[in-house]
Amino acid sequence: MGYYQYSPAFWEVVVGLHELETAVTDLPAAELAAFARWFEEYLADAWDRRIEADIQAGRLDQVGRQADADFEAGRCKPL
Repeated sequence: MGYYQYSPAFWEVVVGLHELETAVTDLPAAELAAFARWFEEYLADAWDRRIEADIQAGRLDQVGRQADADFEAGRCKPL
């Protein structure tokens, strides 16, 4: 089981991966479905934050320029 770690704002439970896996495995079907929906949204939000950070840092500038050049040169197909 996890241990409690004091934080000035609140108490939080800190658990390890094995404990999380066990807890998820033990969830009833309805709670597992709700957790899966939440986790999918969490991962999508994390991906969005990462992409936004990459854009802000200019890490996608070269790829964007290449995509624009490919489009202008007619090297793209409609989806």
